[in-house]
Amino acid sequence: MDVEQVFRQCKDGEKVQSKIPVYCTDCGTCFDSLDRHGNQVSCHNCGEIYYLNPIPAVSVLVVDGDNYLMGKRSTLSFEGGKWSLPCGYIEFNEDFLTAARREVKEETGLEVEISSIISVMTNYFVDKQTLVVVLLAKVVGIGNLRNTDGEMTELKWFSSKENLPEMAFEADIHIIKRYFADRTAGAPVDARYSRSSR
Repeated sequence: MDVEQVFRQCKDGEKVQSKIPVYCTDCGTCFDSLDRHGNQVSCHNCGEIYYLNPIPAVSVLVVDGDNYLMGKRSTLSFEGGKWSLPCGYIEFNEDFLTAARREVKEETGLEVEISSIISVMTNYFVDKQTLVVVLLAKVVGIGNLRNTDGEMTELKWFSSKENLPEMAFEADIHIIKRYFADRTAGAPVDARYSRSSR
């Protein structure tokens, strides 16, 4: 079974470049010149160290039997006009389960229950690197399938038996194909330990 979990969203020859802050958040010094040591940058004035870390994110495979939910990304979004699973960044002071439920609610209008972690993936983009926790979920309660944050222009339940549309992320293709090939249960999660339990 293919277990690839590292994906590059860069074109041939493009190198991943992390964005470095313009000002030191500790003392306010402008970073016109930097001390860079591997994956960290230090401020010349106060010595504060900035680590160039991956950005934590979530991606959610919402399933209903043989069907799964995706959205067509707005033209203002990265890879606009292509399809993706509900996904997004984990915000500061937010746990990954709460982030997953929030992203699905914002992008689809649906309340979901997260059952398990089915993968963890690294994605390399031109200007960032992300570490994505991939979660399996089902719709619970009452909700209307609609986009609430403007990131998706269309929402659709796809059958696992139909061909994929034009996809925004190679990782999503892998997630969908792998899940429906073996229906992996993944590692169970306990929502009691998230900040907003469900």
